Amino acid sequence: MTKFEEFEQIIEKLRAPEGCPWDREQTHSSLKKPCIEEAAEVICGINILEKTGNPDNLKEELGDLLLQVVMHARIAEEEGYFTMDDVIQGIIDKMVRRHPHVFGDAVVSSSGEVLTKWEEIKKEEKAGKEWTEAYLPEAFDEAKRLIDAAAERKGVV
Repeated sequence: MTKFEEFEQIIEKLRAPEGCPWDREQTHSSLKKPCIEEAAEVICGINILEKTGNPDNLKEELGDLLLQVVMHARIAEEEGYFTMDDVIQGIIDKMVRRHPHVFGDAVVSSSGEVLTKWEEIKKEEKAGKEWTEAYLPEAFDEAKRLIDAAAERKGVV
């Protein structure tokens, strides 16, 4: 068993009827705040690494962010939407599609070309899904409110 599989089993047990009441109560919506906070704390970990050379905080915060991903995937599986394997397969497929210069015949000569091609492929993938863009302003506003609230709670503002 891999460490990742062991971690998935821990989350499954925490969410089981005999598991932790708090973990069982969590929903996608209730985890918005911790998700955005953990993402911000990863940035803090990166900053600490860059300033001090110490990777310990980044390692810890990446684990906390991974917890958010695994919890959301577990909740989605319980709701019959998708599994962690589906999430992983989706990102595998996306990375292969968006790197035709590595996994296909495309040729690029600079990282700028890679980014241009990435955006072209992304636009093709999103064709017919333009409605998702309508949700972005609201999501960014909500993320900003959550970050501001977290900063206030932690005494940063």
